[in-house]
Amino acid sequence: MKNQKLQNMPCRLGTTSYIIPDEILPNLRFLADRVDDVELVLFESDEYSNLPSQADVKEMAKIAQDNDLSYTVHLPLDAWPGTTDESIRKNSMEKGFRVMDLMEPLNPFAWIVHLNDAPSNDPPTNKHRTLLDWQNQCGKSLEDLTNRTKPSLLCIETLGYDYNWAWPMVEEKKCSVCLDIGHLVVNGYDVAAYCDAWLKYARVLHVHGVNNAGRDHVDLSFLDSELLRYLLLNLKNENSVQRVMTLEIFSQNDFEKSIDVLEQFLQ
Repeated sequence: MKNQKLQNMPCRLGTTSYIIPDEILPNLRFLADRVDDVELVLFESDEYSNLPSQADVKEMAKIAQDNDLSYTVHLPLDAWPGTTDESIRKNSMEKGFRVMDLMEPLNPFAWIVHLNDAPSNDPPTNKHRTLLDWQNQCGKSLEDLTNRTKPSLLCIETLGYDYNWAWPMVEEKKCSVCLDIGHLVVNGYDVAAYCDAWLKYARVLHVHGVNNAGRDHVDLSFLDSELLRYLLLNLKNENSVQRVMTLEIFSQNDFEKSIDVLEQFLQ
């Protein structure tokens, strides 16, 4: 395992806070001299929470300062900002606010947001659920979030649905994009078309492979080499915006293999 950061990356390189099978702080110490950014994947539910203590956050800030490390913070996944149920939507926002309040001392590079609960198709099969209704609810949620932080720090992630559904709210609220390449591949979207449309707005990219069984979030040896070459070239050319490219993987083996793949492309 190389204890140094990759050279010649066209942007900051990151990975997740779950690379070794341990808590967040040991992961940060393990990664601090290997990457430029760590995506903090946080959970909060009735059954389980991995939210750090205030003392942990102070230690995280020290690790960042000592190693020129930044953090992207993934807001809780079990949130439903587009739901028609206002009580659930507001509860989802409160989950996000608690994370933001706790992690704000880290001055995160970005907050990663999922606009969940999109209609299943357009027009939706459920006559009581329309695309416009979902967009209106998501707009409320983004308004709530932009009242808590700088809009450009909110990176709205590409998920399984057509991102054109989310883009009107993202554009209106002046948020940024989180372009998840693995999600695009596994859902059969045209990655080049997405990059043409939204790379200029992307503050964060999530990059991971998709294996032969259709499982994503695996190492970069499973990402088409020409696609990876295309991405790195576009990041080099589209360098007016400071960005993080996160290897969104969750094991040391996948991390090491991905670093080896990147190193070959950067020589």
